[in-house]
Amino acid sequence: MDIYSILFWVLSVMAVGCALGVILSRNPVNSVLFLILTFFAISGHYILMNAQFLAIVNMIVYAGAIMVLFLFVIMLMNLNADVEPQKGQMVQLAGVISGGVLFLIILAAIKTAAAQAIEAKSTDIGLIANLGKVLFKDYILPFEISSVLFLSAMIGAVVIGKKEGGSLPNVSKVDEK
Repeated sequence: MDIYSILFWVLSVMAVGCALGVILSRNPVNSVLFLILTFFAISGHYILMNAQFLAIVNMIVYAGAIMVLFLFVIMLMNLNADVEPQKGQMVQLAGVISGGVLFLIILAAIKTAAAQAIEAKSTDIGLIANLGKVLFKDYILPFEISSVLFLSAMIGAVVIGKKEGGSLPNVSKVDEK
């Protein structure tokens, strides 16, 4: 076995183990931390597939921003066992049935993927330089339209946030009485 196969299996075991930790953990904060580790393992898979840009975006956006937001919301909700609603027998039965169906779908997907497995070639598809070339050569018009859209959204946010009286509030001034 080469180093890429070993890394693939280590990252796969880490991703599946941490994903199981997300759903089996009783503490919601631990679930979020397991989910962050799952995202890092998936980013490692992106790097193995030579898609460095997707790996970095996955780490910054999902593991960085969204998971920190989830963590803050969970901490602010202050979930206690006495406040948490009790699950009925029907909800647990529905969870077991949907989990079993999901397991069957995953088994079918693995069987199909194993039947259609082809040898992967090393390409430069996921590199940022190639993405930039395609973005600024083939998709320049949609890129420029979206940049004008984002600029107008920023201007609109400033106008909406502006006071009725005219200027934005000056935080450095102290009210004198």
